[in-house]
Amino acid sequence: ITSQLLAFVAILVSCVLKVSSLDTFIAAVYEHAVILPNTAVIPVSHEEALALMNQNLDLLETAITSAAKQGAHIIVTPEDGIYGWNFTRETIYPYLEDIPDPEVNWIPCNNPNRFGHTPVQERLSCLAKDNSIYVVANIGDKKPCNASDPQCPPDGRYQYNTDVVFDSQGKLVARYHKHNLFMGESQFNVPKKLEVITFDTIFGRFGIFTCFDILFHDPAVTLVEDFHVDTIVFPTAWMNVLPHLSAIEFHSAWAVGMGVNFLAANIHHPQKRMTGSGIYAPDSPRAFHYDMKTMEGKLLISRLNSSHHPVMVNWTSYASNIKAFSTANQEFKSTVFFDEFTFLELTRVTGNYTVCQKELCCHLSYKMSEKKPDEVYALGAFDGLHVVEGTYYLQICTLLKCKTLNLSTCGAAVETASSRFEMFSLSGTFGTRYVFPEVLLSDSQLAPGEFQVSSDGRLFSVKPPSAPILTVTLFGRLYEKDSILKASSNLGAHAPGVMLGVVALIVCSFSW
Repeated sequence: ITSQLLAFVAILVSCVLKVSSLDTFIAAVYEHAVILPNTAVIPVSHEEALALMNQNLDLLETAITSAAKQGAHIIVTPEDGIYGWNFTRETIYPYLEDIPDPEVNWIPCNNPNRFGHTPVQERLSCLAKDNSIYVVANIGDKKPCNASDPQCPPDGRYQYNTDVVFDSQGKLVARYHKHNLFMGESQFNVPKKLEVITFDTIFGRFGIFTCFDILFHDPAVTLVEDFHVDTIVFPTAWMNVLPHLSAIEFHSAWAVGMGVNFLAANIHHPQKRMTGSGIYAPDSPRAFHYDMKTMEGKLLISRLNSSHHPVMVNWTSYASNIKAFSTANQEFKSTVFFDEFTFLELTRVTGNYTVCQKELCCHLSYKMSEKKPDEVYALGAFDGLHVVEGTYYLQICTLLKCKTLNLSTCGAAVETASSRFEMFSLSGTFGTRYVFPEVLLSDSQLAPGEFQVSSDGRLFSVKPPSAPILTVTLFGRLYEKDSILKASSNLGAHAPGVMLGVVALIVCSFSW
């Protein structure tokens, strides 16, 4: 009888788990037009800081409530969305709270004073609980330290750029301290140990990281490959950098390249070229927003599958097994975001081109509807260490529109185009399995359902693109070469003479 009872209980538990898990879920991201403080260079009182944060929380509350009413299970809000930027260590301190480890099993809405004065966490918790929705937000954490800790800052505390997640009961279920701080984030500390943070729901396993983290292996790739998350939640304060690092362009490509859902919530601040949020599935964007014209925030909502079966791609297979296309065109050099690419101009309406740099050869087949006489397109290759505003090794194959008829402008930021393509196929002899396929159309729009990636490593159109092309790109990362070549580089993120002369173009929590 006992064994029969145990078997019955096991079957019952299994049935309950199957019933309680969801094959799909509704996700929301909010691109927030943050209200900035009047000053970030002079310290304010905690009361003044809280008043500013509550103004932003009022706007986030409207978005959270609206998302919940539309059935969303989770909502992601941006990095810096509660207090803004331009802070020093001293001026951001009144905005910080002590955020405990989620293992303490805490619902701030029910017990707000358990860990001191935590009004922001209390409000976020109540918003999650009252609306029965997971809430992802970005705030600042503070942790005291003393002289016995050799790494303790002179002011006696650690300060962290921190993501928090509250579940639908208002419980704190995740806390992540940003690992890869962007240049200028001097108000924050890098955590002593890398944090790889996940949280489980009935609609899948989630991982979390912040903004600049996306360009590095840890924790981003580790979350997907070693912790097998289904979805990434991604608060960001991202300034768009064309042609390859526009927010919607790169974030949607990362979802495809890593085979996960990706929920990206960006700040909306057109004066700083900050816009671009989206809900991205591994096969295609589900919803995205790019708006440089208005000043309002934007709520996006879409349904996603809870789990995925990764598609294995050999990114060098096709390109390594075809002969280089011969051409009479003369190669030329031009700069893309401070990197010198090798280019070939596309001189015909249709053609096959190959361009190489170091170990990387890029192959392109294409056909235009017509070749506009006032526009130039080129095929480019880059294989090297990027050393401005971060140090990371890249292999990139790109078809892009040049800014003018002058070939020296190939690689400069271009926002519109008029030449239409009927088809394209791009591949490369990549030395990495981490390649992110990008397609960006005129006026910085994506092309859902208009291209695919084959298992042998080709990025190709499945129908004529719905608008003129700005760029078709395979963006490869060789993470293992970052540190090897960084030490031997004459330039770098820590070279003051270089950085003082560089206009910061991509911003993930900046402070100038």
